[in-house]
Amino acid sequence: ILLGGIIGIEREVANKPAGFRTHMLVAGAAALLVGLGDALIRRFGASVDSELISSDPIRIVGAVITGISFLGAGTIFRHARTQQVEGLTTAASLLFSGAIGISVALQQFVLAFGATVLAVTVLRGLKLIEARIKRRLPQSSAP
Repeated sequence: ILLGGIIGIEREVANKPAGFRTHMLVAGAAALLVGLGDALIRRFGASVDSELISSDPIRIVGAVITGISFLGAGTIFRHARTQQVEGLTTAASLLFSGAIGISVALQQFVLAFGATVLAVTVLRGLKLIEARIKRRLPQSSAP
């Protein structure tokens, strides 16, 4: 939740549709669901014939990603007049927060922390570079 919140703070400061709390909940939910999958397998795998219970951790991760992608799709919209699309970066950051939650659930703490630093660098640092480039480009004249 904490690492997702770090990404969410950047989105909140940028005044995007999914911010601090949303990113925290996405990261936490991803970690919780992966952790519960592991707990379910341990609990029911021991009490039921082992041939009846099979586990595929990739299916759990896939289900988490599907849910987060559905949530992210709600942040994407297109303006009718300009046909400009907004929210793609926020949707991607939600998915990224979920992946960080999955990393924490799998006890990949260094990977999760490093990915958080990279995400904030991409969201905040590259935005500054993008703004510099736009200032240096000649303005096109509208007809």
